[in-house]
Parts: sequence; C-alpha cells; structure tokens
Amino acid sequence: MGIRVLLADDQQMVRTGFRYMLEAEDGIEVVGEAGDGLEAVRLARESRPDVVLMDIRMPGIDGLEATRRLAGPGVEDPVKVVVVTTFDLDEYVHAALSAGAVGFLLKDAGAALLVEAVRAAVRGDALISPEITVRLIRHFTAPDRPARIRDDGGLTPRELEIARVVARGRTNTEIAARLRVTVSTVKTHLASIQGKLGTRNRAELVAWAFRNGHAE
Repeated sequence: MGIRVLLADDQQMVRTGFRYMLEAEDGIEVVGEAGDGLEAVRLARESRPDVVLMDIRMPGIDGLEATRRLAGPGVEDPVKVVVVTTFDLDEYVHAALSAGAVGFLLKDAGAALLVEAVRAAVRGDALISPEITVRLIRHFTAPDRPARIRDDGGLTPRELEIARVVARGRTNTEIAARLRVTVSTVKTHLASIQGKLGTRNRAELVAWAFRNGHAE
C-alpha cells in the first residue's frame, strides 16, 4: 500500500503545492487537507493517515497544539507528524518535538526533502534540517542544564554504538550498512534504547547522547 498523507496548512496555495510535489512521487497519496488545527485533528483521527504535514500558525488551535493532541505524551496510537513551517525559531522547534513531532522541515526546503521527510517518518527515521538539529542540541546542552558525563543509561555496548551513530544524523538504513546488520535489527535496538532512556523520538535520543558524552 502507498503512503497516505494529510496536509494541514491555512494557505490553500501551500497545500496545493505540497499535494503536487507529493503526488508526483510513486506510492504517495494525499488523502485530505485541513485549513486549521481543529480540522487537522479531526481529519487525522478519522482517516488515520500515515503522516501529517503540519503547519504551526493556523486558526482554531495552532499546529503545536494539534500535534500534541495527535502525537503527544500519553496519546494512544499516535499519528506521525512532520512540522513544515516558515518559522525555524528555536522555541518552535523544541515545542514541536516535545509535542511528539517526528520531523521539522522548512517550507522552502524543496520537493526532494519534503518527500524524504514523509518517507523517513514512515520508516521510523526523522528528518530535521542539520542547522536546526545543531541548535536543538545546544538547547539541551545549555550551561544551566546539568551534564552527566559518560552516563551509559544502562545501554549495552552495541546500543551505545548505535546511539552514537544516530547522534551523527544517520538514518536506519545508513546505520544498518555501517554496522553490517539488517534494518530490522537496527529498529529492534532503537526500540530497546528508547525504552531504557525514556526518549520518545530521535531528537531526544540525540540530545541524550550529547548531554552524556556519547556524541562528537
């Protein structure tokens, strides 16, 4: 089956552009469009898309609150949300990922990155632009945050190795190739890692790695 995508943006032209870019790809179908946050939540719960592309500034409730309702802590069977916005302010990035988003992309990123963000979300990877990732890491490693140097979090040596590679921004496929294991094995390790550390997404795992001396 193809990847089913819901578009949430208050600008019709943006939704039309995204639909054009996504449906030009084999195996991706746009199953709905929402012009405000409340409609996005309703349509996502009704149609259960594989991925929601969510703007931040929308009427009703904003994209951050909509993301929280669809994918936040405590949500049963969360929907995969990728935030796509004009604004890359640090507080938006952190709030989106804390609300459960699995990716953060700027609207001017282009068709290739938009498509890759959707595919990455379905694979269980996350696509966050490198410059945003650097700032996110700085947020988690700010001087007023206590550092726990070389804390292994109870991870096995193999799990620590995978956590370090994730911190370098590698996808599951790239990690599998690097470590000469299957993608399924990588996913199994990642599930174990996140369970032990209590992290909900790759961004939080990257932050843990930097806080605890397991990233360059």
